Amino acid sequence: MLPAIVIEKLPRLVRAIRLLPGRVKDEEAEILADELAGITAMVAEKFTNDRTAEGIQRALLLTVGGVSLGLEHAVGEGTDEAALDYLVENGAEHTFRAGFRLIRELAALPEDTLLGEYDDDPVYVQRRLKELFADICTADPGETWSGYERYLGQRKQRQQVYAIVRAAEWLRDHHWEGPIDEPDLNAEGVIALAVIFAVEGGGRIVARAGQKEFERFVASVRKNKPDFEAGWAELMARIPASHQPVIAERIANYRDNCTVLQKIGTKASMKALFADLENYAGSELEADYY
Repeated sequence: MLPAIVIEKLPRLVRAIRLLPGRVKDEEAEILADELAGITAMVAEKFTNDRTAEGIQRALLLTVGGVSLGLEHAVGEGTDEAALDYLVENGAEHTFRAGFRLIRELAALPEDTLLGEYDDDPVYVQRRLKELFADICTADPGETWSGYERYLGQRKQRQQVYAIVRAAEWLRDHHWEGPIDEPDLNAEGVIALAVIFAVEGGGRIVARAGQKEFERFVASVRKNKPDFEAGWAELMARIPASHQPVIAERIANYRDNCTVLQKIGTKASMKALFADLENYAGSELEADYY
């Protein structure tokens, strides 16, 4: 069996700099070098440690990655020649700032559908930004770098999480008893409650539930035997188009896999149904469950 072919893919900044001889004037190369040195000094001061050799070395790696990220975003599938032209025309500092802005915007997106009051704490936000910057933009000039691909992967993942969070926030704002305004959010739990309770019909949005409300719901479904699909259609009719894909995906999943809905028409005890509901709703259940 033939060995896998490893394709070297150095950071885009390194690949562009290799093209400097013969393509760029000496004074333009000097300006570029001065800018890169200035960026490294700034990164060492703000993100690593400008008083140690190790801190300066780490700052250099972050500078290479930050500028490379900006270049990758600017030229896309373009050639290294195009990257060099962009770098010379716009400057290394502008390119680095563009790359760092991508990191800052990425850090602002939630990693998880579980949110707490400390997620917006300035100290935590800054630490999260630094960690993400180091994770994606640490780029050794002599080694293959996949930071841009990892950035794209994380952005896609976090945008999906953000869509779930936004849908849950909308459901909370339109809860049938009035808006729920709390910093802690279990987005999947909110959506689970809304989808499960929707089968009763009537289009009422349930984003939070307690024991009494759940018992009433179970009794109603067992007595009236509503059409689950009709109930979900009523819910979807109330959901804004921007949030419908998230809710529709959960409905499709719960249609075949939700144990609460599978057992609700059987002789399963209320205690057993409560336990199943907790698996879906988690912290979004009201305290009267306990």
